[in-house]
Amino acid sequence: MDVKKIVDQVLKELERKKSESGFRYSSSDITEKVREFVYTSPKTVTVDKPRNRKTIEEAQSITPARIGIGRSGTRMKTKNYLEFRVDHAAAQDAVFKDVDNNVLKDLNLPILQSRAESMDQYLMNLDAGRKLNDDSIKWLKENAVMRKQVQIVVSDGLSSTGVEQTVPDLLPSLVQGLESKAISIGTNVFVRKSRVWIQDQIASLVDCDLVISLIGERPGLATSRSISAYIIYRPGEKSVEADRTVYSNIHEGGVPPVEAGAYLSDVIEQMLHFKASGVKFLQAKE
Repeated sequence: MDVKKIVDQVLKELERKKSESGFRYSSSDITEKVREFVYTSPKTVTVDKPRNRKTIEEAQSITPARIGIGRSGTRMKTKNYLEFRVDHAAAQDAVFKDVDNNVLKDLNLPILQSRAESMDQYLMNLDAGRKLNDDSIKWLKENAVMRKQVQIVVSDGLSSTGVEQTVPDLLPSLVQGLESKAISIGTNVFVRKSRVWIQDQIASLVDCDLVISLIGERPGLATSRSISAYIIYRPGEKSVEADRTVYSNIHEGGVPPVEAGAYLSDVIEQMLHFKASGVKFLQAKE
């Protein structure tokens, strides 16, 4: 199915109707309205004649899982199937679309780029997203504030939607928390098409004590708006995953962004005190 071809045909038909009957929307108007459309659907029990509707409703209220949706024969009901497709489309959009330029403008962060030049390369070549391209390396060396305690990196990762919905509240809360503790912060940056390990290279370039990456999580069918925070103290060539501390599920339906920012600043203060992260940090606290 050629989706673009179908959309073009629909727009042409709408333009024809406009000229024939005074239809008041142009193709650009319609495209803009489609872009702004947000689908919402409250959870409802669609099981036929449930024995205990209240119990199902209580369970639905505490989990994003698809429960209490009933079935028609061997399949889910049409309404539930269409909602499944909506969530699947949102997850795909979160991965493949870029972070909105207006959001980046409001965040006012320098925009860097990994070595991944396309989304296909980013998804198929993990190493391409773990290193900065030459222009970004040069920018950091010439413009970034060096030798601070904390370096903050914002990355689109696998959910641009997560960055758009979460970072505008999370980042100010994190910065405020660190500043209130007199912890010095380097130049906050945004890196396109980057993966977690790019934080190691950035930490080396700016010579910071600790680096925290706020990165879009792989979206699921429950939410496409979640991000994670990966923290590592003094990463080096021999750093492994056990050296990193990760806090995930940061979004309005999980850990609220403002609350997460305040909590992360407390954790970072402790890590700087113990000079450790990951498993070593847990051991140091015991």
